[in-house]
Amino acid sequence: MCAVHPSTRKRRQPVAPGTRPTSRDVAHAAGVSQAAVSLVLGDKWRGRVSETTARRVRETARELGYRPNLAARNLRLGHTRTVLLVVPALTTEFFAGVYTGAARVAAEHGFGVVLYPSPEGIGPARDPFASAQAALDGVIASSMAADALTTIRGDQLPLVMLDSDPTGSPGAAATVNLDITDGVRQVTEHLLDLGHRHFLHLAADVPSWTFEIRARELAARTATVPGTTVRTVRAPITIEDATAAAQTALSAPGPRPTALVCDDDKLAAGAYKALRRLGLRIPDDVSVTGLDDLALATAIDPELTTVRLDSERFGEHGMRALLAVLEGHTPDAGDIPVELIVRGSTAPPRAS
Repeated sequence: MCAVHPSTRKRRQPVAPGTRPTSRDVAHAAGVSQAAVSLVLGDKWRGRVSETTARRVRETARELGYRPNLAARNLRLGHTRTVLLVVPALTTEFFAGVYTGAARVAAEHGFGVVLYPSPEGIGPARDPFASAQAALDGVIASSMAADALTTIRGDQLPLVMLDSDPTGSPGAAATVNLDITDGVRQVTEHLLDLGHRHFLHLAADVPSWTFEIRARELAARTATVPGTTVRTVRAPITIEDATAAAQTALSAPGPRPTALVCDDDKLAAGAYKALRRLGLRIPDDVSVTGLDDLALATAIDPELTTVRLDSERFGEHGMRALLAVLEGHTPDAGDIPVELIVRGSTAPPRAS
């Protein structure tokens, strides 16, 4: 074990005002070697430094106000302990929750998270670093913002993809997904059990795996029940676009759908506006479902039946997966469970 200096332990002397205490100051005040200080404050002391000495070093560092120079240490090690989180936009609380969860786990492991939004409609944001590879240890990216990876060369770093096809994500070391398939299954079975057979699918007009899964699962589930029909219309994820698309679809000739399945809660809010403009009541004339469980879901009337996606847990899992990759381990497998929340926007269809 690293021994205490042969001399008696020195009295702790305050560091000169305006001077940042160093590990040498801590070693001198605690009466130990700098190597012992490094082991203790790097949490590598067990079996090499006694518990009493470790406690004394920590107390001394705290009294002197010593903080390790992380920048210098990381430069020596070739790591920055910084992760980039790439999201499509910050116009929804969902991705704010993803960031919150990822940042929480990162902080527990001494990492920082830089958020890189790629705003819809104006292309990817500029590269926040002169060289992303030189400034980052890894990247977590939503499949909805995958195009931004090329801009920042993030696909050449350790990469974890969120909401992405686990069999088709080039360059990804791991994928982390919510169980969207099960969420759509829960929505569809809820509506079928209520007796609905004619569906309008208000789909997100976004070329992303997560929305392809929603359409595929809805079609597969409804196909198992004879006499069921599904018509699909697409709209960008804004309330205004969803209102226009839903109003046009609901005004078209032919039998009116009794259930409107929306890929996102914002699309559902647009559908509400369209239905009211057409003089239709929710859920008496048409049932409506969403997917996300944003705060919006309980702000509209009637409150929205939707699938709860735990965005913070999603971000936590993404960060843990990247940490596992950086440590040379295989991340935990399995999709994150989701939950159907039944509220006032769904009911049995009116009898013909």
